[in-house]
Parts: sequence; structure tokens; C-alpha cells
Amino acid sequence: MAVTPSLSENRKLQNQKFSAVMRYVVLTLVAVVMLYPIIWLVGASFKENNEIFTSIGFIPKRLDFQAYIDGWNTKGDYTFTLYFINTFKYVVPKIVFTLLSATITAYGFARFEFPFKKIMFSLLMATMFLPQVVTRIPLYLFWKNLGLLDTYIPLIANSVFAQEPFFVFMMIQFLRSIPRDLDEAATIDGCGEFGILWRILVPALKPALISCVIFQFVWSFSDFLGPLIYITSQDKFPVSLALKLNIDPSTNTPWNQVFAMSLISLLPAIILFFSAQKYFVDGVTSSGIKG
Repeated sequence: MAVTPSLSENRKLQNQKFSAVMRYVVLTLVAVVMLYPIIWLVGASFKENNEIFTSIGFIPKRLDFQAYIDGWNTKGDYTFTLYFINTFKYVVPKIVFTLLSATITAYGFARFEFPFKKIMFSLLMATMFLPQVVTRIPLYLFWKNLGLLDTYIPLIANSVFAQEPFFVFMMIQFLRSIPRDLDEAATIDGCGEFGILWRILVPALKPALISCVIFQFVWSFSDFLGPLIYITSQDKFPVSLALKLNIDPSTNTPWNQVFAMSLISLLPAIILFFSAQKYFVDGVTSSGIKG
């Protein structure tokens, strides 16, 4: 015998469906608003200057990829191929050193007891609130005295010594939530301290490590002030400085070429984010392993 839903149950189902529809509508509108600048950037890369400044819409009158070709080749002595290579020359080592130094430092704070541990951890976290502008001049003079200006070393060195506390803090919080029973079981099986880290903890840290990779890649790839301070030779310029070269207030700047190269410079970060989206969400929202 079939059971006929009551009037209250039907109203409840209708309210649930209406709420779901409204949530999707609101989320779609928010997504459109958030994505509109990128959509406009794509359209503007196919427009001429007069169309860019006279039309608010993002749909171009015609599709012409010449701006991408001219923008990539540039009017200078070097193409964006060199600028992208230069960018990866310091971004990739910075990511690698960040993962190594942050993981080892976090392992020490999360798993070991040593004198002045709380004080040292407090000092490390306090550097998160230190404005970078305060350290710009001392660091510049420091690298100048070492004769390392116009190299990528000043851009990489802080990652070698775990001087980016955000990543250390993220790894510590993740490590603290991993049960110590795993460490004890590994010790019984004959693992040393680094064996526990490499064989037991690092696999469990995969979401947090991928989150660090994404954050560091985006921040380093888009960094403008750091390369501007330390890099002076044009043949060593990264993409962020190369984009500035195309903007000349004294001439008629080809904005479609600037937008085209800006869009291409966004692609590595977008591809990396969407390819590792699942692990990124897990690393940010989770604080450890789940039972």
C-alpha cells in the first residue's frame, strides 16, 4: 500500500528545492562577478586601444591573435620565452626549499621538546606580523655587502632558512593533529627520526604540502617588488618586470599586448590550482588525518 506524502511533507520538500535553487542562483551570480575581470581581460586582449577605452563590454568586434604574437616577441631584445625561463629559475627552487625547510622546522616544533621551545615558536610566529617594508633596506644593504645583487639568491634565501612562518605554521598545525601512535609504531619497526618523517609523516602531509606549493607559486610568480629591488639586468627579468617594460607612459602603450601577456602569465597559476584543487581544499580545510 503506497503512502501518500502529507501536506506538510510536500511543503517541506518544496522549501528544500526552493532553497537549493536560490543557493545555486546566488553562487552563480557571485561566480560571474568574481570571474568578470578575467573574462574582460580575455576580451580586451583582442581589442585595439580605442575599443578598450570606449567599450565597457568584454566581447571584441573581431578575433585577432596578433596581439599575442607581438606581445610575446616584444619590441626589445628578448622575448617572453626568456622571461618565463627566468621566472621559473627562482620560483621552482623557492618552492622546493620552502617544502624542505618548512617541513623540517615544523617537525621539530610539533614532535620534539627542547629548551626555550615556546619562546622560539613565539618569535617565529611574531615575524608574521612584521611588515616587510621594515626589512627592505637592511636586507638590501646585506645582500649588497655580500655582492649578491642582480642575482636570484636574495629571492630564494629566505625559503632556505624557513623564514616564511606562514608555511611553517600550516605544517605545524597539520602535524599536531597526526596521532603520535604512528610515530611509536614506526619506531618499533626500526625507523629513526628522519625515517618517521619521510616514510610516515610526509605521505600524510601531502594535502598541506600541495597547498604550500600553490601558495608559494602564486606569491612568487606574481611578486613584483622583490625582483624590482634586486634584479637590474634585463636579461634576468622575470615575467612581472617584463610586463612593466611594455607600459611606457610617454608613448602609445599597446594595451592589448599587455593584457595578452598578463593573461598568459596567469595560466600557470590557474593550471596548477585546478590540477591540484582537491588536495588544496583538503590541505586548507583539514587539520590532519581523519579516522
